[in-house]
Amino acid sequence: MHQNYHFLQHLATELGHKLAGMEVVTCFSQNKDELVIGFADTQEEIYIRAALTSHFSALSFPTEFKRARANSVNLFKQMIGQTVEGIVQHLNERSFYLQLSNDMVLLFKLFGNRSNIVLYQHGEPLHLFHKKFAADADLDPLEMHRPLAQNKAAFLEAEGNLRKLYPTFGELLHDYLEQQSYSSANPDSKWEMVQQLLEKLEDPEAYYIVRYKEKLRLSMVQLGEVVYTYPAPMEALNAYVRLYFSETGFVQQYEQTKLQLSKRLRGSQAVLAQATQQLEEMRHNRSYSQTADVLMANLTNISPQATEVILYDFYTDQNRTYTLKRNETPQKQAEKLYRKAKNQHLEIKQLEEKAERKMEEIILLEDALQALTEVENYKELKVYLREHNHLLSSKKQAQQQSPFKIFETEGYKILVGKSSQNNDELTQRHTYKEDMWLHAKDVSGSHVVIKHQAGKTIPNTVLEKAAQLAAYYSKRKQDSLCPVIYTPKKWVRKSKGAPAGAVVVEREKVLLVKPENPFEKRK
Repeated sequence: MHQNYHFLQHLATELGHKLAGMEVVTCFSQNKDELVIGFADTQEEIYIRAALTSHFSALSFPTEFKRARANSVNLFKQMIGQTVEGIVQHLNERSFYLQLSNDMVLLFKLFGNRSNIVLYQHGEPLHLFHKKFAADADLDPLEMHRPLAQNKAAFLEAEGNLRKLYPTFGELLHDYLEQQSYSSANPDSKWEMVQQLLEKLEDPEAYYIVRYKEKLRLSMVQLGEVVYTYPAPMEALNAYVRLYFSETGFVQQYEQTKLQLSKRLRGSQAVLAQATQQLEEMRHNRSYSQTADVLMANLTNISPQATEVILYDFYTDQNRTYTLKRNETPQKQAEKLYRKAKNQHLEIKQLEEKAERKMEEIILLEDALQALTEVENYKELKVYLREHNHLLSSKKQAQQQSPFKIFETEGYKILVGKSSQNNDELTQRHTYKEDMWLHAKDVSGSHVVIKHQAGKTIPNTVLEKAAQLAAYYSKRKQDSLCPVIYTPKKWVRKSKGAPAGAVVVEREKVLLVKPENPFEKRK
């Protein structure tokens, strides 16, 4: 109930005492869902940090805040230099506002996943933090009070319906009353229970962080397992937000990240399968030009407006069924097929490039999901999200970030680094201890990796092709023969301070091969 009306009443009171007379000295955002507002006077400073994400929103109040040098933008600039004159909590509503000098009002609308902050001057909206909630510009912070009839007569008339008379209670307080058998009590007893609860909420003994229904929650009543107890609302909320992001927030964001990567992986696999099928059909089906030749040679054997005809195919020396368009002459169809034949090699090339991009993306996503399994806490997750941001954003960005070329043979994937920096990324982030690592001996060149398959030994034919690639993408490309070292990735390490692409290989074997790209022969 960290955004419950009854809690916000006490929070606004304490915050009002803290901020009274302070000046707004800074207001900025470091990501799209967070706004930081700094206040100061001659003695101290305090910040309001508003995290307003789609799955969780909350305020916290650090006494110091280290602003990032990059990716930070100033907001609500007209507010800087204004003084806090007071704070008003809206009646029966999850919102309050700061009254600032120069007739400015800063509204905090804390409506769950629709939370927002709006700055007004002279009654007109100046800025919305979340512009996606455009309707918030129509809110009047001076008219957001919600008076409700909550006397005993209204209570009895509503037959003790809490959601109708006390919509501010929320789940925790409803459950708290139910544990006292509220539903089965008579009307007078229900009224007494509600009054006793309101007295607790008006003057709480403490503020609790509880574990209830397998979730951490901030509460003003003892419910479930009490984890921590605090004497003041700001201290309690600070602790709750820290715990949420380190525990509950971690689990939610972890699962959301996993779901997003898995969904994208399935999409890439589907596109690859479709492109592969199209390539297979185009490579193995009879060419457009051959079909056109048969149609032209049999014009006299085709009935007008026929949709299907059996003709002798002199390329295969057998009869074959051809599908025709009713409203198009065989000559016209043959012309179209000849034009398609000219472009067929371009279509194949485009499909091959598309398939290669998707194979690269699949490797990146599989590796990202593997790396995610090693993330154990919120701090590690933040680092992970920063490093894998390109995979969690647009597809175009992900393609641009791909650090390797990819080849496939006999069911094995072979990855080839594209540059020195890409070599590091390939070896350090996309290669695991059982993968086979290759490199041209004693010269600069691409790192090459054969992805391991559980329970299988890499065939010599696959190893040789990978070695040829390592030689081909190296300074020994023009040599007649090139020695290539190979070893499991577990014997390859990066020394601290080593230049891009430089590694130490502790155990190695050598294979002598001709530098070439064995996959170009197929084209």
